[in-house]
Amino acid sequence: MEAWVWLLAAALNASTPLALAGLGLLLNERAGVVNLGAEGVMLVAAVTGYACAVHTGSTSVGLACGALAGALLSSLLGVLVIGLNTNPYATGLALSLFGAGLSSLLGAPYAHVSLGAPLELGATALNGAPFWGQALLQLHPLVYATLALAGVMSWLLYRTRAGLVLRAVGESPSAAHELGFAVRGIRFAALTAGGALCGLAGGYLSLVYTPMWADGMVAGKGWIALALVAFATWRPGRVLLGAGLFGGLTMLQLHLQGQGASLAPQLLGVLPYLATLLMLILISGNAAFLNQHRPASLGQPFRPK
Repeated sequence: MEAWVWLLAAALNASTPLALAGLGLLLNERAGVVNLGAEGVMLVAAVTGYACAVHTGSTSVGLACGALAGALLSSLLGVLVIGLNTNPYATGLALSLFGAGLSSLLGAPYAHVSLGAPLELGATALNGAPFWGQALLQLHPLVYATLALAGVMSWLLYRTRAGLVLRAVGESPSAAHELGFAVRGIRFAALTAGGALCGLAGGYLSLVYTPMWADGMVAGKGWIALALVAFATWRPGRVLLGAGLFGGLTMLQLHLQGQGASLAPQLLGVLPYLATLLMLILISGNAAFLNQHRPASLGQPFRPK
């Protein structure tokens, strides 16, 4: 039982960057904007946050810098896609490649720089706590904040006027424009806010989850977060479930390897990615269901007359 509780804690830790990035991308897509540059955004944010933490000695400052880097890089995408009406798919792919190259350049001086021992939250207060308390209550505050964020985002999207306007922009930007809403401004704000969440996810990877900087350390998590949004049918709560599934499988395969499972380590390591592929196949197989939940104007440019 104790091993399963620790496995649950590890799964929550592993799923947090995916959940943060997925929630950010969901915000983008609810406004009708596709951001294929999430992988590059997370890489730049990871190295920026790590560099700031090294120089300031503060993980919190590093996370804030990562979120700021993600917001700035996504705002660049907004200028190109929303302001200049460039192709969102080609521009997003270019941003992903640019981010990968820029992170390699910026991260070269920090490849062998240690951040020090990670902070153990509440270790003294929890010394006498049962094992489940020690496993679940020493996680980084950002883990719990991510869980709360999904609930807040659901409330904002479906229970507030601002959420209604955001969804209207994603469904019918021309109708929202006729009602007097600044469609491009709303899309730009959603893209920037979503980019900040992707940046926070990248910072979490390099500052909390590892903590270290290594070239290419995001390892496809930006693309998996994109897949999670479709798997979740653009619902914040389901993004958490999808991220938890991937994080759980990631930790489970490490647990099985540690227990000496007879399966090949390469096969166990590919399990989370196979699960993601299976999710996409299942969702794509029901086109009517997918179209029913997808924002109607997703990926479509808007040019006010």
